[in-house]
Amino acid sequence: MAISLSVVLLLAIILIVLIRGGSIKAGPAIVAVLFGFFLASTGMAPSINRFLNEVAETINSISF
Repeated sequence: MAISLSVVLLLAIILIVLIRGGSIKAGPAIVAVLFGFFLASTGMAPSINRFLNEVAETINSISF
């Protein structure tokens, strides 16, 4: 839960920066948000979630 909330917050910040910077307009941003919303209700959602969790665990396990 903590990882998914952090990812959602990070992606929201990136989306806001892209909109304010003019790299992406409001229309395509809304489409991207809706795509993510509807993608979350498909059968692919658990696979995507597992992949992102594995990436987060891999990054977490890297020691500097």
